[in-house]
Amino acid sequence: MADTMPPFDDVLPEGLRFRSPAPLVDIGANLTHESFARDREAVIRRARAAGVDTLILTGTDLEHAEQAVGLARDHAGLHATAGIHPHDASQWSPSLEAAMRELHRMPEVVAVGECGLDFNRNFSTPAEQERAFEAQLGLAAESGLPLFLHERDAGRRMRDMLHAWRDDISRAVVHCFTADRETLYGYLDLDLHIGLTGWLCDERRGHHLRELVGAIPLNRLMVETDCPYLLPRNLPAKLKGRRHEPALLPWIVREIAHWRGNTEAELARATTATALAFFGLDGDDTRQALEEGQRHG
Repeated sequence: MADTMPPFDDVLPEGLRFRSPAPLVDIGANLTHESFARDREAVIRRARAAGVDTLILTGTDLEHAEQAVGLARDHAGLHATAGIHPHDASQWSPSLEAAMRELHRMPEVVAVGECGLDFNRNFSTPAEQERAFEAQLGLAAESGLPLFLHERDAGRRMRDMLHAWRDDISRAVVHCFTADRETLYGYLDLDLHIGLTGWLCDERRGHHLRELVGAIPLNRLMVETDCPYLLPRNLPAKLKGRRHEPALLPWIVREIAHWRGNTEAELARATTATALAFFGLDGDDTRQALEEGQRHG
């Protein structure tokens, strides 16, 4: 994805001011991206107004993981992941591993990642990616934290590596799943969770997912924006610029629910319960915060 985004409006148009019928968890929000620098607080407020009460901020390298931890400390309902994206796997070193280990001990960090394999763009070589991924599988086993995984055009190798570690790691989610039926079933056979984005809303390349979403058990399905990327192409109103944000997650949930045959409320409740349990956030404090958000939303 590009590092910069086009200009955007400060306020969503009325046709895009959605409200989920039940609280949602966005399991993949890149709120440390520079496109959010000018209005990050407003973005968080808009998310809450839409019923997206919990955000998992993606840490794709040391700098962004540390920034995500800082945001999580400052905002209730925000949590962080910490890992090295396969694009940056060539940077992996003993000092970076030590820094990640320290981050994984922080209460704000709820998963190891974003980590994995990307044989589509190969910004780092496959060998470098596998070395960094293997090390982060070890960190997940050591910390007991779940894994937040990235995979593109590397499903077979990803499954092989995960299979070797499956008894040592706790939970794992393949975020922004876009692959085929065989790859999906392979992940489900490994008892992995699946994260779905607005890719499903793209008639050019995401239509195949509409036939697959029904195969994902509700207790293994989670939803995400992957913002600022992957703005749904079928939104009901024009949005100046192409920056995605968490407040639009209810539209993605609506689309997934339609293709699964669920109601929007059913899917919202199920994916939220799954996400809170997956990230270890289903305690009394989190439930109270969600109930408070419903009362004042």
